[in-house]
Amino acid sequence: MLQAIPNGFRLDPIEKASRDEIAALQLERLRWSLRHAYDNVPHYKAKFDAVGVHPDDLKSLADLAKFPFTTKQDLRANYPFGMFAVPREKLARVHASSGTTGKPTVVGYTLNDIDHWANLVARSIRASGGKPGDLVHVAYGYGLFTGGLGAHYGAERLGCAVIPMSGGQTEKQVQLITDFKPDIIMVTPSYMLAIADEFERQGLNPADCSLRLGIHGAEPWTEQMRTEIERRMGIDAVDIYGLSEVMGPGVANECVETKDGPTIWEDHFYPEIIDPSTGEVLPDGSEGELVFTSLTKEAFPVVRYRTRDLTRLLPPTARAFRRMGKITGRSDDMLIIRGVNVFPSQVEELVLQEENLSPHYMLEVTREGRMDELAVLVELKPHCVHLGADQQAEVKKHLAHRIKTLIGVSATIRIVDTGGIERSVGKAKRVIDRRPK
Repeated sequence: MLQAIPNGFRLDPIEKASRDEIAALQLERLRWSLRHAYDNVPHYKAKFDAVGVHPDDLKSLADLAKFPFTTKQDLRANYPFGMFAVPREKLARVHASSGTTGKPTVVGYTLNDIDHWANLVARSIRASGGKPGDLVHVAYGYGLFTGGLGAHYGAERLGCAVIPMSGGQTEKQVQLITDFKPDIIMVTPSYMLAIADEFERQGLNPADCSLRLGIHGAEPWTEQMRTEIERRMGIDAVDIYGLSEVMGPGVANECVETKDGPTIWEDHFYPEIIDPSTGEVLPDGSEGELVFTSLTKEAFPVVRYRTRDLTRLLPPTARAFRRMGKITGRSDDMLIIRGVNVFPSQVEELVLQEENLSPHYMLEVTREGRMDELAVLVELKPHCVHLGADQQAEVKKHLAHRIKTLIGVSATIRIVDTGGIERSVGKAKRVIDRRPK
């Protein structure tokens, strides 16, 4: 049985440590993790040997750049258990991705791994403003997805009570929030807006509900979406970051007192930013692809795992650890439209600035002949559905102009009926690519 952290308000000592103390701990743990992966995972031994590096070659943190990257393709090539560093008998749990683009990626945890995970999610909830005794409504999906159980164990570890609602059944989400009066909700940002829509559909003001904190992750979201969530729900909305290949939710989390990007829990995960094209390590402050090496994981160590998330490493503020900027997109989700790089988050930012449009949108890419075409599907806010044809034309013209001016690509704007854009209960689907493969 997982025990609650005593003195739940107190920071861990490492959260207040000096940079030298953090770096010394990282180097010690990194040496262990590289040796653990090399000795127990044939894939890592083969990759290290192929480029002529050995765990003993790590003399400083900068030496990590000598070691090869790990990609999602590596995980799929070793499906299901080839990347595990412990015998199956020592596993306490297995999670996996959905596998919608091929074989799922499978990850495993020992009891020690789950213990670390619970502590880090508890630390994340505390950084968000949560405290022992809070009631937490978990609307992340349970099951093979790491979100639900990761949030659940962390909330219990902090000393909170959990409502394990999972995703879906939006009407019931509203009923339980109204009746049970939770303090905190943990849910994807896009589904938070769908819950807000349901409150309003029922004639309720979502800002009047009991919630005071929203801990949102599993998909990139913009400052404009944060503003929309906080305005409609009457809460503080903070960003939790994680991915199953590295651990799950709780790799990093924003501090509610600053809301300036997730603080990376650097005592367990060593971050790098690389040029996604060349693999070169970039200095802090440069935008590039986020790479993680695990420092304490037993069952499933990862060495220089390419997350494909595009962001920057930023200096510490509320904690002693470095922060990451908001995810601006993914190097593998980037659309190239007539030679222009387009990320859904760029379009989202502009949609949310349109006073007549709801935050729900979809990008649809087609190809006529040799020319790619981009359509942006949007919905009017409920109180704007009465707008006439001329006014709707002006809304579309204005958004198309801003997309062209600020992103550099021409787009057709289509206003669809309210509810015409699918509401996701998990990660929002933002792109339909109808181009021939």
